[in-house]
Amino acid sequence: MPRGILVTGGATGIGLAVARYFTGRGDTVVITGRRAAPLEEAAKETGAHAVVCDHTEPGALLRLLPELPDRLDVLVNNAGGQTDFDSPGGDDLAAYARDFRANLDANLLTAALTTRAVDARLADGGAVIHIGSIAADKGSGAYGAAKAGLASWNVGLAGLLGPRGLTANVVSPGYIADTEFFRDKLTTERRDSLVAATAVGRPGVPEDVAGAVAFLASPAARNITGQVLNVNGGEYATR
Repeated sequence: MPRGILVTGGATGIGLAVARYFTGRGDTVVITGRRAAPLEEAAKETGAHAVVCDHTEPGALLRLLPELPDRLDVLVNNAGGQTDFDSPGGDDLAAYARDFRANLDANLLTAALTTRAVDARLADGGAVIHIGSIAADKGSGAYGAAKAGLASWNVGLAGLLGPRGLTANVVSPGYIADTEFFRDKLTTERRDSLVAATAVGRPGVPEDVAGAVAFLASPAARNITGQVLNVNGGEYATR
């Protein structure tokens, strides 16, 4: 039976790889993002239903609801990114506050608002999966703080959703190539250092993260919730 899936930020990179996986299984997939053109291309490629949506805006989420399946088996909160790359600049306190809030809105508030907006449609026995970051553990200013907050918020969410048989987890990638994360500003030297920091000696790819999402959304992961699954090639190890 096809499942209903929502992938936020599903037009490129990790989100697109996740959408490819679920549409490849025959699931009913909705992808969202703020830019119409990449969404249209992703929809043509995957067969997903594309909807322009800014997940920081409650009104936009309410307008999204009629576009979604009545039953959502999997929610993938992937929208976000390092918003400092898009900052207009400024070194005064007001600029610092603006840029800090932008990261919190993009990476934490989007997940919280989206999950709340679709709560009534989340199917018993389903899965909520957030895309976090290694920055939550290694530090990266407001972006790292937002992703750490996401992991902390998810602990409480798992407790709230658990009685319904719903799981809630975070997939935390390290360096993933073939995404728009660095806005084409990543130098060769920086890329090489990120790869060298891994145990496996290679960059991650979006399909690595999609595989972790697929597992957490599968019947095999029904007793895994409130967790962070690291996908970083061993750059940051846990025990």
